[in-house]
Amino acid sequence: MPDDLLLVRARELWVELAGSPVEFCPSGEAKAVVAPRSRLSPPSWTGFVRIGDAAIVTAPNVRAAGMVDDAIREMSHEELVDVGRLRAVLPVLDVLGPASLFYLDRDGFLPAHEGAGVERLPIDDGDGGLAALLALSGEEEAGESGLEEISSPAFMLRRGDEVVAAAGYRSWPRSVAHLSVLVAPHCRGRRLARAVASAAVAHALDAGLLPQWRARRYPSQRVAVALGFQELGTQLSVRLGDTSPRPGPCSVSTPPQLTADLPPSKNGLSAGALRRES
Repeated sequence: MPDDLLLVRARELWVELAGSPVEFCPSGEAKAVVAPRSRLSPPSWTGFVRIGDAAIVTAPNVRAAGMVDDAIREMSHEELVDVGRLRAVLPVLDVLGPASLFYLDRDGFLPAHEGAGVERLPIDDGDGGLAALLALSGEEEAGESGLEEISSPAFMLRRGDEVVAAAGYRSWPRSVAHLSVLVAPHCRGRRLARAVASAAVAHALDAGLLPQWRARRYPSQRVAVALGFQELGTQLSVRLGDTSPRPGPCSVSTPPQLTADLPPSKNGLSAGALRRES
């Protein structure tokens, strides 16, 4: 059973990221909220987040919100984050996700026993090993890991002079620590991700933060579960066709400042585990 406090804290986070007043609604009652500053999705996209048995939806404008509301009426919270179901009722042009959302408290933490040799370095230490790991993994995997965006120290494992695994977290609103992990391609399957991630999670918990693990791929999800994380929800973003507001005789253009502060990343706050799916 999910921990009630974890559910509450996770929902508080995503409500704040929505950028407009919104509440998690149970199955069949979710409605899209017009939120041009939403960080549930990229600018001009529609964002869906399910936590437990309830969900929130943000849309970039009134027209998009109306389209979504007409389509999702009476949908269950599971259907709201089902790409196939949404494609059947909405003009979906592009998709980011879905990614599973995992959370952990101190009582549920299962530290890894393979943590010997994990180094802790300040993010501004200038050690070239982390940059080498990112370059070795390739732009796509490095971006998906979110490791370039961490604000915590970096926790690393070396084999000789080579950094083969690293983890850290980025500070999110509501005292949330968003985990990032990356292992060199030739060193996977050796529990290195679990070792460095365990060190990063322990650091976050000691700082009084709520660790969040967002994962699309099964191997990443498996590491989260091994450390004691509970899967509480799903995040999904979709780009819809034909959602531009239609001008009328009394229409008013949107002031530029409404979109000036939107974050540049594709999925809200970091590259993390959300990826584009065709």
